[in-house]
Amino acid sequence: MITRRELPTDHAAVHAVHSEAFGQPLEADLTEALRADEGFIPELSIVAVVDDHVVGHVICTRGHVGEAPALGLGPLGVARGHQRSGVGRALVHAVLGAADALGEPLVVLLGDPGYYSRFGFELAVPLGITPQQAEWEPHFQVRRLTTYRPGLRGPFRYSAPFDLI
Repeated sequence: MITRRELPTDHAAVHAVHSEAFGQPLEADLTEALRADEGFIPELSIVAVVDDHVVGHVICTRGHVGEAPALGLGPLGVARGHQRSGVGRALVHAVLGAADALGEPLVVLLGDPGYYSRFGFELAVPLGITPQQAEWEPHFQVRRLTTYRPGLRGPFRYSAPFDLI
């Protein structure tokens, strides 16, 4: 397996991966909307490839903590036949490394704290970063990167396509 930046020729395969992984097209359609949004950062749309087939995808897009730039992670999808084989782990490591190399301060996501804590994610609210919806709080997490500063506090806002779901 290799991870690499997503290419335009991967779009159909990425759509198929997300549709299969989630059992419905919502995340696949969201990924397409994120690509078309001004918050899209091509370097942070990463695929996992096995035997020349895309088997996983992750994307981070521009979000904000207050007025400061930050990143929102998601969707993250892995084809069913490749789940629990390290593909998701490799994608998360790849996108976090790429975000850090780009000088981003932090990555935010909604997800299972038991899973994402292994990547250094922690609950965001104790750091003063609040979710758009209060009910997200138990699953609202942040991963601080090299350029993070403790004064980065306030409400987090995902890129615009997330408002449509």
